[in-house]
Amino acid sequence: MRRRPRRPEPSQSPPVVSIVGHSGSGKTTLLERLIPALKSRGYRLAVIKHHHHHGLRFDEPGKDSWRFARAGADQVVLAGPDRAIHLRKFVEEPTLAQIASRIQDVDLILTEGYKHAGAPKIEVSRGSVAPTLVSDPGDRVAVAADRPLNLNVPQFDLDDVNGLADFIEGHFLASR
Repeated sequence: MRRRPRRPEPSQSPPVVSIVGHSGSGKTTLLERLIPALKSRGYRLAVIKHHHHHGLRFDEPGKDSWRFARAGADQVVLAGPDRAIHLRKFVEEPTLAQIASRIQDVDLILTEGYKHAGAPKIEVSRGSVAPTLVSDPGDRVAVAADRPLNLNVPQFDLDDVNGLADFIEGHFLASR
């Protein structure tokens, strides 16, 4: 039986891990599968979806925010250039740190996007979508891909959700 994770102290910020990759690479699908894998281990999760377009709409059936909530995330935040849901409007796009600092009572914050923010990144890569990677090698901590890549970070098959959950747990949650 898996031991229940220790909860962070109120002043301790949860770790943030960004899932990045080219459009169509499978970021949303991977997150949708990773959320229940981590939830089954007793972790409380938040998901931040980075959106590049003005005029965000939230929680429409079939949309990413709806899919993440349906997958079991305890909190879902959708952030864009002019709004972030809780329907707070912004003059400038909020940073990942600004959004993450408002999230409480979770063990881990996963993001989709934010490829230019300084958070650790797990890159999703499909050779049929794009042969190149989008993340800065200094921020890249792992890759989930449909083919082997010549990189010095752990690599997982796109279907190895449990292996990826083990990696996240070992690197970002074990010492908490």
